[in-house]
Amino acid sequence: MSPLLTRRRNTALPAIEPVASAFPTLRNAEIAAAFAGQRSAGDFYDSIRVNPSRVLFGLLDVAGRREQNQNILSTAQRVFRERGSELLAPPEANESDAMTELCLQLNRSIMETAGGVHSSPAFAGCYNEDLGILCYFNAGHTPALVRHESDVSYLGATGLPLGLFSLGTSEARLIAMEPGSVLALVSRGVVEAEHKREEFGLTRVEAALKDADRTHAHEVCRSILDDVQRFAASEPIKNDITALALVRGPAS
Repeated sequence: MSPLLTRRRNTALPAIEPVASAFPTLRNAEIAAAFAGQRSAGDFYDSIRVNPSRVLFGLLDVAGRREQNQNILSTAQRVFRERGSELLAPPEANESDAMTELCLQLNRSIMETAGGVHSSPAFAGCYNEDLGILCYFNAGHTPALVRHESDVSYLGATGLPLGLFSLGTSEARLIAMEPGSVLALVSRGVVEAEHKREEFGLTRVEAALKDADRTHAHEVCRSILDDVQRFAASEPIKNDITALALVRGPAS
């Protein structure tokens, strides 16, 4: 990815489209993402390996149309990758502290690039393969869902969306990803997809997660997006629809 300097509002420099690389390979786990539509809004997802046992991932929803917010998306991706690697690469790093600091850095970079307030809900997580623990923050984003053996947990907001307050941050929390569990994270466009003025909603996301094949992350994503498109039928989907999934394999 080309270097990107922080830009102020009203610059004449061309926007740079963020680039999502291939997701990392995990030990006894899978992570994948999928989207449908023209990607005209501000959804962006990414995942990188930061050390031999930690994988960082995130889904960002920047307000506005994609052609207007590409600089914000690209800057956020650079900070996510660079600062995320710096903070989480050391084996002795405290994951909760590192994720809280990453949230603060992302918030600052979004506001500086936008030249002011620019609402940007975000969910980011660091999965520890050795421990099967997910450390995450949810900055005003759609809740992530974790399907366990017998129930589903909702990982709701731990703070306000990024881009609203210069010192704003979100609390980092932990959840155990037991063997066979699945995390699903969707964009606002999935939840708000409509048919006859009825929204798809998180209840249908949960139903799709329960019905999905729990062995492959990409199949979980496709199952959710296929259900959204069937639900919307012939009605146009106005926003990006994106799904990300993390699947932990069964106990060996």
